[in-house]
Amino acid sequence: MRMTYNELWHQLVPLYEPEEARAVVRELLDKLFGMTLTDIVSGKVDELSAEDQALLEGKMQRLRRGEPVQYVTGVEYFAGRPFSVGPSVLIPRPETEQLCELIRQDYDRPYCALQPPEPMRVLDIGTGSGCIAITLALDLPNTVVTAWDISPDALLTARENAHRLGADINFQLHDILDGQSLPEPDQQEKFELIVSNPPYICDSERKAIAHNVLDYEPSMALFVPDDDPLRFYRAIGHYARVALKSGGRLYFEVNARYADDVAALLRSLSFSKTEVRKDYYGKNRFVIAEINRINVNVAT
Repeated sequence: MRMTYNELWHQLVPLYEPEEARAVVRELLDKLFGMTLTDIVSGKVDELSAEDQALLEGKMQRLRRGEPVQYVTGVEYFAGRPFSVGPSVLIPRPETEQLCELIRQDYDRPYCALQPPEPMRVLDIGTGSGCIAITLALDLPNTVVTAWDISPDALLTARENAHRLGADINFQLHDILDGQSLPEPDQQEKFELIVSNPPYICDSERKAIAHNVLDYEPSMALFVPDDDPLRFYRAIGHYARVALKSGGRLYFEVNARYADDVAALLRSLSFSKTEVRKDYYGKNRFVIAEINRINVNVAT
C-alpha cells in the first residue's frame, strides 16, 4: 500500500513529537533513496516503485517498534563522514563531534612534508564505531592512532568503518578496567594524546533516557553504577599517568553532573592544567588535563 510522507510520519507520533517524527522520516527517505526535502514536498514518495515501497514499509515497521533510525538505515554521519552503526556500538552524538573539534583546534599545527616531525601518537579508549579514532586519524596530519574496545563486535564495526573511510588505525581488544592486562608502553611508544568518551550515565538516570536508547543501544557503553560514577575516568587516568609522554594531554567527554569531580580526580593523580569546557548546549561536557612527568609519582 502506498503511503504519503504525511501518513508515514504520523505513524511515529506515538513515539516522537511531531517535529521529531517528521525529521526521522526525512532522514529515512534521504538515506534510503537520496530524497531531499524538495523531493519529499514535490511528492516523490508517492512515485516510489513497488519494490522500494516494500523496502520502505519494512524499515517503517522497525521504526514503529522504536528502533533508532540510525540502526534502521545502518548509517550515521559524524564530522561529515558516513559511519556504519548497529546494535553493537553507540550512535555517535554531536557532543562527541565537538570533542573531536576541540582536539583539532588544540593540535592544529603546520605540517612540513620535507622535514616531517615525529608522528603524534594517539590512543582512543572505548572506540565503539571508531568515530573518534578515525576522525582524528583523517583530520590530524602525521598521526599514529591506536583504538581500544572491550567488545569484539564493536571492533569489527570500527575496522569496517576505518577500511571504508581510508583510515589506518591499530585496533586492539582491551578492558581498561583490567589494569593488570593493559600494555605498558616504553618511552618510544608513549602517547601525546589519550581521548575517551566512556560510559558515564548513572543507573539512576535510566528513567530519563528515551526508550529507543534504552531498548536498542548497548547498555555496557552507556551506564555506570550510582556508587561509582567515575570508575572509567579513574582507570583511564591511572593508565594515562604512565602511558602519556610528559606534556601529553588527556581529553574526556563527561556527564555534566560530574565534570568538576572528574577534574578533581585528575588533579589528585598529578595532572595539571585541568580544564572543564562546555558543549554547544552550555553544559560542562569535556575535561582536558595535561601530564607533567616532573610532578608524577607513578607508584601512588
